[in-house]
Amino acid sequence: MNINASIIDQQLEGLQADIRERAAEELNIRDDDRLRSLSFVYLCTKAMLDLDPDEAFDCLTEGGGDFGVDAMHIAEEVDGEFFVTLVQGKYKKKLDGNSNFPEEGVSALINAIRHLFNPAAPLNNINERLRAKVEEARSLIRDGYIPNVRAIACNNGLEWKEAAQESIDRTHFGDQVLWEHVNHDVLINILQRIKPVDETLRLSGKAIVEDMHYSRVCIGRLPVTEVANIMRSHGERLLERNIRRYLGLHGNRVNEGIRRTLNSDSAANFYFFNNGLTLVCNDFSYNALQESDYQLKVENLQIVNGGQTCMTILKTLDEMEALGVPLPKDASVLVRVYKLPKDNEDLVLQITHATNSQNPVDLKDLRANDDKQRRLETSIDALGYTYRRKRMERTIKTTDITAGAAAEAVLAIWRQAPHQAKFLTREHFGKLYDTIFSDELNGAQVIAAVLLYRAAENHRKRPAASDPLLVRYGSCFIAMQMGKRLLKDMGISLSDLSHRNFAECKAMITEESERFFHEAVQDVESALVSLYGDQEISLQQLSATFRRGDLIERLNTRLH
Repeated sequence: MNINASIIDQQLEGLQADIRERAAEELNIRDDDRLRSLSFVYLCTKAMLDLDPDEAFDCLTEGGGDFGVDAMHIAEEVDGEFFVTLVQGKYKKKLDGNSNFPEEGVSALINAIRHLFNPAAPLNNINERLRAKVEEARSLIRDGYIPNVRAIACNNGLEWKEAAQESIDRTHFGDQVLWEHVNHDVLINILQRIKPVDETLRLSGKAIVEDMHYSRVCIGRLPVTEVANIMRSHGERLLERNIRRYLGLHGNRVNEGIRRTLNSDSAANFYFFNNGLTLVCNDFSYNALQESDYQLKVENLQIVNGGQTCMTILKTLDEMEALGVPLPKDASVLVRVYKLPKDNEDLVLQITHATNSQNPVDLKDLRANDDKQRRLETSIDALGYTYRRKRMERTIKTTDITAGAAAEAVLAIWRQAPHQAKFLTREHFGKLYDTIFSDELNGAQVIAAVLLYRAAENHRKRPAASDPLLVRYGSCFIAMQMGKRLLKDMGISLSDLSHRNFAECKAMITEESERFFHEAVQDVESALVSLYGDQEISLQQLSATFRRGDLIERLNTRLH
């Protein structure tokens, strides 16, 4: 028995209990063996995409008519591109870890990529959960966005064999598709990444070391070969504090530029082309009698900026080594190492924020200690709910409200920007933060928005037979209309909704949310008719319409 495979198998027992009810309701999976396989896909999706539990489950598409795709995730479009992750899982009861990922599984993923991202190809015999995601991707393609696909093959065994690799090579997908194998060893490495990393950094040339404000700073050059060695040894454990997830070597312009430079005659100038790395640690020591080529002995090392660069250097050098290409020995990167006081967590967050703010990042964790978030936590807790400012691993209870869920619900319902709520999530804690979390926002308003939003989302995830197809794409717009109906029936404006009338508000949502939902659906249907007339609307058109704000003005004329 493989110990890592056994540990993951134990993890799945708890996950099965967590997702059993939703698996039965949304995916019609009740059999224990199928549920265990689903739990494995769920774990892989959650770990590899760094998603919250609810987000990870929403990606699952396993079941009949799934084209060999057990999970699908679509990220926001950036610079004319969008990123899609496809996951296929193969889980065996036998825990020796010796079985290869099957060739037919790889073939199924290849066929899925060829078919699903071709807007002209028919979607016959496909389950509705997957269809909704595929039509969203196809809508983006028709709007001119280029898909970049990450195909993850996960099992509790070995990577696919040479014949399967030959099938991948024959596809000629090129850089547009990145293939990854994930197994128990990869998952264990991710789950254990919080262990502190003690390492020696072998700098090249002269460096500057200075003590300041009870801290110590070292600025120097680190050869890219050293970067690759460190990442090979510790992997994502070094990126625990890094707020930008690795976007992949292919399909990302910055990472592709890094690869091209390292694989060219300009490799020696890599230092001048890259912004460098920012590292924090609890302590570092060095031989101050040396004039250059310091060896820093570092305790609890973390990369807070430059994780993309480090992962791309590792993958590029691994590729070069596999092809027998000489490694760029003269290539180095600027490195800043900060020894910070152990009790100064705020300074770590400020450095992380400042060094990552030049590009769009997920700022949710960085806002967790914001005064607005703390005030909301106090206000919401007083009303019988728990506000989760920080990310958590355990399953969310019905009385838990995460900061991300609150932002999406408030933006869609009270700020009446449902398209931004759904498709600009990366900006909820960035450019849109002050719009969403205004000084006037209180706990009662947040809870009401989340409860209404959940009611609309429940229909999206588990549509009734009578629900029209637009429910799968327009739940944010429906939720917005539900909010208007709630305030109208209470006879108040949003500013009047507070802890004083929260009990009445909650009772009305409990009793009337289904009526609000169905009337809101009628609002959206009428708005679509006013926009398109009597012509038939395809699913791709629906997806594109709800991604834009075309309907908001028409919906705002309702209930007035």
